Amino acid sequence: MKLLTGLVFCSLVLGVSSRSWFSFLGGAYDGARDMWRAYSDMKEANYINSDKYFHARGNYDAAQRGPGGVWAAEVISLFSAELQ
Repeated sequence: MKLLTGLVFCSLVLGVSSRSWFSFLGGAYDGARDMWRAYSDMKEANYINSDKYFHARGNYDAAQRGPGGVWAAEVISLFSAELQ
């Protein structure tokens, strides 16, 4: 858990160094919302083996938000991979 916290903190610091904090955090929030929307759509669709499509769609939508969205997609993907 300490390693995950350290990785999240380091990636946050490295991702923010090139942009302002507010735009980065706004992109991260919007990216996390895109990932949540894809997850909700997956639960609503309830198709077998459709999780890869919805995960890829959520990552793509989040990455379109800029560096903050990319960071959010990476952190959420890493966290969800650890849960499985």
